[in-house]
Amino acid sequence: MTSIFQGRSLLAEKDFTKEELEYLIDFSIHLKDLKKRNIPHRYLEGKNIALLFEKTSTRTRAAFTTASVDLGAHPEFLGANDIQLGKKESVEDTAKVLGSMFDGIEFRGFSQEVVEDLAKYSGVPVWNGLTDEWHPTQMIADFMTIKENFNTLKDITLVYVGDGRNNMANSLLVTGAILGVNVRICAPKELHPEQSVVDYANKFASESGSKLMITDDVAKGVKDANVLYTDVWVSMGEEDKFEERVNLLKDYQINMDMVKATGNDAGDLIVLHCLPAFHDTKTDYGKMIKEKFGIDEMEITDEVFRSKYGRQFEEAENRMHSIKAIMAATLGNLFIPKA
Repeated sequence: MTSIFQGRSLLAEKDFTKEELEYLIDFSIHLKDLKKRNIPHRYLEGKNIALLFEKTSTRTRAAFTTASVDLGAHPEFLGANDIQLGKKESVEDTAKVLGSMFDGIEFRGFSQEVVEDLAKYSGVPVWNGLTDEWHPTQMIADFMTIKENFNTLKDITLVYVGDGRNNMANSLLVTGAILGVNVRICAPKELHPEQSVVDYANKFASESGSKLMITDDVAKGVKDANVLYTDVWVSMGEEDKFEERVNLLKDYQINMDMVKATGNDAGDLIVLHCLPAFHDTKTDYGKMIKEKFGIDEMEITDEVFRSKYGRQFEEAENRMHSIKAIMAATLGNLFIPKA
């Protein structure tokens, strides 16, 4: 029995095999069951976890914190005002210091290079809580949610609609291709994925049998979808692009017309959103969009968000269970058979 995860970092989905990702998904479901039945699973007893946040977060911070505590570890939050990565202290120096004090490091920020350098120099497992390129911890939760709803990932078609160039589109396309899930990116041509990401996905799809599609045709893109997935139209750091994105993406909003266009009903169709979602005007952003552009909803309508199709809150909870699985597998004393 040999652990295939011990000491590894999770920096991008492309670094893991289909079997490894499937294991993490199934392990997440197992740990969720233990949590629901109040069965202790303190695989990281006595460990110390550093949580580095250049970008703010609700779900990622809450998930890593609760996951750490459930596993018996102590999480220490270090926000943007607590760390000086590349400003007053190099990433290499920071990594060496933190690696000497902590058993694992989570990083949520802008640069993929930073999270890779943390892993290179710290000597401990590093987990990517989000960068501008990839969002691997979200992917384990997302495909866990899909498997819970359909009992399988085989023959599932996932359609991401919206900004096809962001980290979520990248991760969904590549992770789905690895897992053999059919993935379509439905976005205006100006917001199609970078060719390098498509090349990664095509390589994995040729091995898994996944069918991929990049299209700006909404009707074609969403037909027969089992999962409709969207994200905010404007990511953190792009706040000057609201007008451009509203104009580009108004026809790519998940609404009931799009739901009907899939041809599937409840049981064969779910809707996912990694949150936060701008589905009403009960936020400052929502009010600003209403005032400037005269719209009450952005990437998803309130009707769909609150409908029988919505699984976004299950998905959000699953962040905790999936992050727990990732940390336990890479840092805990688990003996996992090679696939």
